[in-house]
This record gives sequence, C-alpha cells and structure tokens, in this order.
Amino acid sequence: MQKIEFVPLNKEWDAHPNSPSLNLRFDDGAAELDFLLSRELNGASVWEEATVRFSNCSRWDWDASDDHAWCSRQGLYAKQSPKWGEFYEVLGEETLGGEIDWEIISADPANARHYLFCFRDETLDFIASDWSISIKAAA
Repeated sequence: MQKIEFVPLNKEWDAHPNSPSLNLRFDDGAAELDFLLSRELNGASVWEEATVRFSNCSRWDWDASDDHAWCSRQGLYAKQSPKWGEFYEVLGEETLGGEIDWEIISADPANARHYLFCFRDETLDFIASDWSISIKAAA
C-alpha cells in the first residue's frame, strides 16, 4: 500500500463542526463551496460564511461518509485517513484522485491537484489547479 500524505490547508479557519450548511456551485470552470465557519475555533460571528473556490476544477465527488465512518477508518483512505473535520491537499497517490466515482467536468489541467474537505456528514473531493478562500461577514 502506498503512503499518502495529507497536507492541512485550513490553518487559520475551520468549518462549523455540526451544521456547516454546505452549498456547491460551478462558475466558469471553477467549483465554489460555501459553508459556515466555526465560532469556537475562529472567533467567527454567528452565521459568518466562507467560500472555497477551486480553480480549473475538472472533477469532483460528494460522498456521504460521516464522522462515524471517518473515525472508524472506513472508506477510501482506510487506515491512512487524516484527522476528521479538516481541509487537505492529498499527495503521493499512484493515480491522481484515487479510485473515486468522480463527476467529470473536463480533462484534468496540467497542474491538477487533489483537494479533500472532510465535514461531519460528508466528504468532498476536488481535482483542480488551485484553491482560494474568501470570508464573508454575517449580514
């Protein structure tokens, strides 16, 4: 079995642990994922949202793996899985993105990378060239 590395990307923010209110949309070759931020970890105000944008998104997957499956090490990454509830870049895969039943949008860009976002009740994977985050103050 190959050794996969999970590089944490959310060092200064975190999604709401219980009810992130996920919304996924696609815009001009990018995937945009909206979610609520954690008040406890970030000091975010109530209902403060963030959007992670995946540039040149070519594939994505939304899996119903929840925190129970994650903590019992079930699913795609089995005993290699990183800490639940975080956002990662996945490195060291033999095949980019592994064996997931992907929703394919386009051919992978030359600089494609694999991103994994682990929420309480689901996990999302994206193949894209880059990512960015924007934080929106509560209305």
